[in-house]
Amino acid sequence: MGQHEQAATSFGSGLTEEIGALLAPVDAELERRYPGDPGTRQPVHTVYVPADAFGPTTLRDWGDEALDALDAHAPDAASFAAVLGLADDLAAPVYDRVRAKLTREPVEDLRIDFEDGYGPRPDAEEDEAAVRAARTVAAAYADGSAAPYMGIRMKCMEAAVRDRGIRTLDLFLTTLLDSGPLPSGLVLTLPKVTYAAQVTAMARLLEAFEKAHGLDAGRLGFEIQIETSQSILGPDGTATVARMIDAAEGRATGLHYGTFDYSACLGVAAAHQASDHPAADHAKAVMQVAAAGTGVRVSDGSTNVLPVGPTPKVHDAWRLHYGLTRRALARAYYQGWDMHPAHIPTRYAAVFAFYRESFEQAAARLAAYANRTGGDVMDEPATAKALAAHLLRGLECGALDNGEVARLSGLTRADLETYARPRRAELGAGRGA
Repeated sequence: MGQHEQAATSFGSGLTEEIGALLAPVDAELERRYPGDPGTRQPVHTVYVPADAFGPTTLRDWGDEALDALDAHAPDAASFAAVLGLADDLAAPVYDRVRAKLTREPVEDLRIDFEDGYGPRPDAEEDEAAVRAARTVAAAYADGSAAPYMGIRMKCMEAAVRDRGIRTLDLFLTTLLDSGPLPSGLVLTLPKVTYAAQVTAMARLLEAFEKAHGLDAGRLGFEIQIETSQSILGPDGTATVARMIDAAEGRATGLHYGTFDYSACLGVAAAHQASDHPAADHAKAVMQVAAAGTGVRVSDGSTNVLPVGPTPKVHDAWRLHYGLTRRALARAYYQGWDMHPAHIPTRYAAVFAFYRESFEQAAARLAAYANRTGGDVMDEPATAKALAAHLLRGLECGALDNGEVARLSGLTRADLETYARPRRAELGAGRGA
């Protein structure tokens, strides 16, 4: 009684150590290249504002214009739901949350644009704009009016505009740092990348800035904008975007798809340049696979059909934007660009509807997994990770409330974060696998 039979084994005692030594370089490479999601909030959109149009009231102006668009073209939940085809049980919760979001936090991520939206300017003018932008961003973070994420899109690394882009980056960062510590929500965007060496060049610039000011190594990261065919497929047939992530040396934070530059690069006619074109789907699928596990987030592009003019025209543009946003979310592109204040209501409506439609089921499945109570779906650790990440995204953007998620799942926010970022070993130990 109480004694267990000794299990027989065949491998020698030293073999496990030998295998461990053999795979140690692979283990280290996995940790370096594929650290997993960083666990930080990902904004649902990025708003681009030309540098000469950016000022202290820009964020509030966008929110007010978005609210004005709702008042003019969908003044209540029923009319907004009718335009977008929202289910009756979603109409009021979505509409109320959209209005509250536009009042509280109209923009989640703002990029001050010194590239296409700004164009070539006299050097003195761009110098002044870069300094002014940095001071305005610093003031916004100081008084609490900043968006969660803010930064600039500089000019690209191509020879014709390289020096100008580098100087604008330097002026912006130096002025921002002179105003106080760099904000945690600082984001930098490098556009029109065609070769991995351009990404390396950006990494070198940021490294030099950190050393010059005694900042922690790796403090500054940047997004890579995918706008050319060469950034997707190299001359040797390899996925160039994967090389770009590697060339960033851990500094890449995102891959942003540029709908119109990329479409034009492939010769797509202007009338068919859209984020749901097959060429766009191919590019984003390559981006998604290249970024998976690296901690680099993927962002969809934008629509250039603006919700302006008479109400029927606004409604058509809203339906288009809503549909494209829902399509992107289903494909796991959780971020996109918005080009106009009147796009924001349908951005948030699509995001809120997406999370509210499915959160009860997601919470129930995660609760069953956590409590090992079973159910009609056999979920693995990887699925539990996806369920928790889904609920966290809904909480972060305001689609869901902590209380309702906790009530249905029995889990705290800390519990969700634990499930959303499991250790690699736990993912490989699936129940029933």
